[in-house]
Amino acid sequence: MKLIFTIFFKLHMLVKQSLGLMRIIYLRAQGATIDFSTSLAKINYFWPHKIFIGKNCIIEQNVFFKFDGIFSEGKSIIINNNVFIGFNYEFNINNKLEIGSNSLIGSGSKFIDHDHGMSKNSLMKDQPCPSATIKLEEDVWLGCNVVVLKGVHIGQGSIVAAGSVVNKSIPEYEIWGGIPAKKIKNRD
Repeated sequence: MKLIFTIFFKLHMLVKQSLGLMRIIYLRAQGATIDFSTSLAKINYFWPHKIFIGKNCIIEQNVFFKFDGIFSEGKSIIINNNVFIGFNYEFNINNKLEIGSNSLIGSGSKFIDHDHGMSKNSLMKDQPCPSATIKLEEDVWLGCNVVVLKGVHIGQGSIVAAGSVVNKSIPEYEIWGGIPAKKIKNRD
């Protein structure tokens, strides 16, 4: 029985890796830059040519890469090497997002680099959407269900607690949490 389970498990992993490789080839044909060493589950995306994913990343299923803008050249969602992105994650990018190497991004989280105008003189849906780049330095850990908003820069080695909303930049090696996120303490 143990032998049958081992064979089934290895066969399952081989199929999973093969499907991930086929996804990478398909996305690369559409202009995405994704290293072949990355493990890529089934994802959703707009404008695949805006995506860059480095070496040895793990992207779990139901991640949504949404570039929310008109067609333009260049990469706008940049994920560097050795990054883990959990299940059911949303990138809602109008400007640019960069995630530093060796970062961990928990399931159910979101990056949103734009919002809506709020003038009472016209409908909000008709107003320009201000946007600003989001940047995570290396070795950042975001817990589950974290929302990171426009213009935020998260310093190297920082941690954001699960369920937090980050609306301002975080210095390096600090732990933040809450809605809105506030400093809890420095990392030891």
